[in-house]
Amino acid sequence: MSNRRLGTVQALYRYPVKSMGAEPVHSAAVSWHGLAGDRRWAFIRPNMERSGFPWLTIREKPDLWRYEARFVSPNDVESSRVAVKAPEGEEMDVAAPELASHLGQGVRVIKQYGGVFDTFPLSVLTIQSVAGLSDLVGQSLAPLRFRPNILIDAGETEPFPEDRWAGAILRAGSLRCRLDKRDKRCVMVNVDPATTGANPGVLRAIAKEREAHFGMYGTTVEPGQVSVGDAVFLED
Repeated sequence: MSNRRLGTVQALYRYPVKSMGAEPVHSAAVSWHGLAGDRRWAFIRPNMERSGFPWLTIREKPDLWRYEARFVSPNDVESSRVAVKAPEGEEMDVAAPELASHLGQGVRVIKQYGGVFDTFPLSVLTIQSVAGLSDLVGQSLAPLRFRPNILIDAGETEPFPEDRWAGAILRAGSLRCRLDKRDKRCVMVNVDPATTGANPGVLRAIAKEREAHFGMYGTTVEPGQVSVGDAVFLED
């Protein structure tokens, strides 16, 4: 087995509540279920419990991006409560009935230990790909728009380097994860995390120039700790 250094971990993000704002972390334990605490909570739309996709997301409520969720005890996410700061500034417990009411009539919250994931537990993206897509769209795009868990500086000038990593094992810190497939994108990427305004040109560019794919999905091969600044290697 050979190891090729790719670059460094630029940023790490977890999302304590599905579709709410990101919680940046300097270091994180990564288990079979992804980053500790990631997508631990989610809100369900009324009368959608038996549907294939019951979640309240940015698709239905773009300003979910402006709800800031955080673990009150970030070093002990298993027992920590989660606080959510609403756009107006009020902070509520994630399980408080008033938060569900704030999000809409009939909305309710659930907690799932393994995380509420649509597909894979890890999302990997490079800053080079964000720069490349920004050029295609003609607008500077923030990496958070694409909700990555692990943001990598691949140290390259060419855009979209992770396209060439599919099927390989990526190592950062003591974490080893397999990059299973390219991430097929939906309308959520049109929403700006800062303004919650929508630009349909973002998904249009991904669809036209990238076959609707952007970034990589991954699964854990060997759980471990990963930190911002860690060297990133590709195991061939």
